[in-house]
Amino acid sequence: MPENYFDEPVAATYDDDEGGMFSPGVIDPAAGFLAELAGDGQALEFAVGTGRIALPLSRRGVRVHGIELSEAMVARLAAKPGAEDVLVTIGDMATTRVPGTFRLVYLVFNTIMNLTTQDSQVDCFRNAAAHLEAGGCFVIEVMVPQLQRLPPGETVQPFDVTASHVGFDEYDVVTQGLVSHHYTAEAVGRLRYAFVPFRYAWPAEYDLMARIAGMRLRERWGGWQREPFTAASTSHVSVWEKTAT
Repeated sequence: MPENYFDEPVAATYDDDEGGMFSPGVIDPAAGFLAELAGDGQALEFAVGTGRIALPLSRRGVRVHGIELSEAMVARLAAKPGAEDVLVTIGDMATTRVPGTFRLVYLVFNTIMNLTTQDSQVDCFRNAAAHLEAGGCFVIEVMVPQLQRLPPGETVQPFDVTASHVGFDEYDVVTQGLVSHHYTAEAVGRLRYAFVPFRYAWPAEYDLMARIAGMRLRERWGGWQREPFTAASTSHVSVWEKTAT
């Protein structure tokens, strides 16, 4: 079982970013995109968290199941309206199985990178394929590594610098490792430090993982509103389809 970096202190404030990833302008396009793929079938979210996407998707009439490692995050989900319609299994998204087959399996907001080895990421793709019906789709939303922004010899890149929070990513280009460091002001003279390790990969490597798992690339976009994916894209939404066996 991988280490859980989303324990109670993280879960307690996870939903506070109302102007960012919890804004309707972010959630609605994602839920619409996923609902279109799910159709009248079931959906399974890997790392369902506090239900940021699962609950809006369920409200659109999609039957949603989730897998989540953090019991603290699931407790936040369970307290929200509509949570009774989202079934959640506690476990690791790379290995945990739930009953039934699904039209859609999805994994959003860079969470594939929480699996910090290539083997565990391949296992995640295999687990997604094992849950899909023939012709079903696996969707991930994930960043494109921003290595072009690193000056020669540098390994650190800030991504948020405000009066209350400083965040920076530390890259290891040999192992494809990335650690996000967060310093948050909690009171005058007191900082809270947290870090989360990741493993980044390029789109082509994810395509190979999909092939290993018996899936093929169906479409790739620069965002949930089907923006073209280009060399300037900072993230991608990729859709792989399970081939018939």
